Amino acid sequence: MSDPALGLLMLGLIVVVIMLGFPTAFTLMGLGMFFGFFAYYRAGESWADNHIFDLMVQRTYGAMTNDVLISIPLFVLMGYVMERGALVDKMFYSIQLAFRRVPASLAVATLIVCTFWGIASGLVGAVVVLMGVIAFNPMLKAGYDVKLASGVITAGGTLGILIPPSVMIIVYAAVAGQSVVKLYAAAMFPGFFLAFLYLVYIIGWALINPKIAPKLPESETRVPIRPWIADLQQAYSHKMLPALLTAAVAPSRAMALTMDGARITYATILKNLGFALVPLILALTTLWAAWWYVVIHPQPDAPAAAIIERVQSGDASTATPEEEKLEELGAAQSGSAKESEPEVLQQMGNADLQNSPTNAPVDAGPPPEFYTYFAFTAAIIALMLFYYYWTMGAAQFEVLRLLTSSVMPLGILTAIVLAVILLGITTATESAAVGAAGAFLLAFQARTLDWKRTKEAVFLTAKTTSMVCWLFVGSALFSAVFAILGGQALLESWVLSLNLTPVQFMILSQAIIFILGWPLEWTEIIVIFVPIFLPMLKHFGIDPILWGVLVFVNLQAAFLSPPVAMSAFYLKGVAPSHVTLNQIFSGMMPYMLIVIICMVLMYIWPGLTLWLPNYLYGN
Repeated sequence: MSDPALGLLMLGLIVVVIMLGFPTAFTLMGLGMFFGFFAYYRAGESWADNHIFDLMVQRTYGAMTNDVLISIPLFVLMGYVMERGALVDKMFYSIQLAFRRVPASLAVATLIVCTFWGIASGLVGAVVVLMGVIAFNPMLKAGYDVKLASGVITAGGTLGILIPPSVMIIVYAAVAGQSVVKLYAAAMFPGFFLAFLYLVYIIGWALINPKIAPKLPESETRVPIRPWIADLQQAYSHKMLPALLTAAVAPSRAMALTMDGARITYATILKNLGFALVPLILALTTLWAAWWYVVIHPQPDAPAAAIIERVQSGDASTATPEEEKLEELGAAQSGSAKESEPEVLQQMGNADLQNSPTNAPVDAGPPPEFYTYFAFTAAIIALMLFYYYWTMGAAQFEVLRLLTSSVMPLGILTAIVLAVILLGITTATESAAVGAAGAFLLAFQARTLDWKRTKEAVFLTAKTTSMVCWLFVGSALFSAVFAILGGQALLESWVLSLNLTPVQFMILSQAIIFILGWPLEWTEIIVIFVPIFLPMLKHFGIDPILWGVLVFVNLQAAFLSPPVAMSAFYLKGVAPSHVTLNQIFSGMMPYMLIVIICMVLMYIWPGLTLWLPNYLYGN
């Protein structure tokens, strides 16, 4: 048998052996060592001198010294601390009350919590199990269709592996040699867009067939209003914002009220006023951040601007020293300036961006139409806030207070973790450390994390990290032996002989990954099969960032496709006994179709994926 044939046999065996249940990492290493021994075998050579042992050491060392992988244990620790901290119960309750008037409100709240919690934890199994315990039985008791209830939990629980910060993106970045930062930016919009498509499907199905999601009884949708809030309305105004503002200015009547047998303090009034002002603060903060980043941040420093203006004025007597100053400031396009550019980027804390060949569009300043869009958006937000505060009664205020106390801390932590990465303030590893520290602070603040749960989180983190690291060692060895045997070259020559167009190659590669998602998990697909396609992307002129994000979305189906649909087995473990595995599989099937629709839209409209990384970091 020829060497390329051995390579193909090796590739086929790995699928069969994994499906038989053998551990993936050690299967990769075992097959790599076995076939590599024959690839390097020379007659008369001692078996101990075979070069496969040298290759094993080199590949192991290369995987263990990969800086990209350092962020994996920190993000995993962040997820396990969130899970062990049990912070999701209040979040689900508050979101359920906020969407109580929406069709299929329990399913909508479940999807939103799955998305939000998945972003924070990044653990598919943890999210599916948690939401199965918290939301599955309430939906069944409310008369929801089993397929709807199981589908929304299993599909929503997988979004955490797609929306950053995601371990899957880090693994792909290490395999493909791409920037984690750019991949995070590219996966941001597609992840939320897929969640939006899920939401449209759930609400649309409930509107077409209301029997699958009956309306909840009034007793379950009534917002609990604290007695002193009702008394405050009678003392000042039925509109909560004027009542709280007046109470803050003239607190005598408010401080005469009682809560749990004690007098209301002025600090309590200010605290509740702060809850009421949260939407206004968030809106102003968002608008100011957008204005700062787009308008103020790209502006050059004053000395550099003055020098450029003098150079453009054509003053010959000062041209030479001004060019030298420009070079020192880093604005000239000389070779020395370009050589120093990676050092400047490294000092800014984002090592992943040091090889960016072009400036980001943000550096050129805002386009003229930005001011029109900004003014229009600000006007719309102002009208929405005016209407919200004008109609805000006690029930709306209590829902806002519950949302603020349950969702806002985790939301702020997640926003900080993503912002410091995308804005180039820290590397992905440093951001993961910030996230892990923030998760501990949130859990301690909620008083839900004791020493036992901390040990469990650390142990599970070590276990998961070890699995990923050994998986990389096995993948590196397997890929090297597969290439040495000529299997990679044989597959490349076969694909190139088909004379495919880029669109046809994109469809072929994604279809193969989609089919592999039925028997295999995402880890095996990324570390074994994705490296086979990566060398061909350059030939077809396909952006590896775009292709990689399409793979991420495609792999959502790997969690939803039987027979190895892990989300279904996670949910079955906590579901009532009368819910069968076939019912869960049936509930997941429509979401697989939505995944395909999302991929088609992403390819038709590449800006959905590439606009944000191109805007932030250049082309």
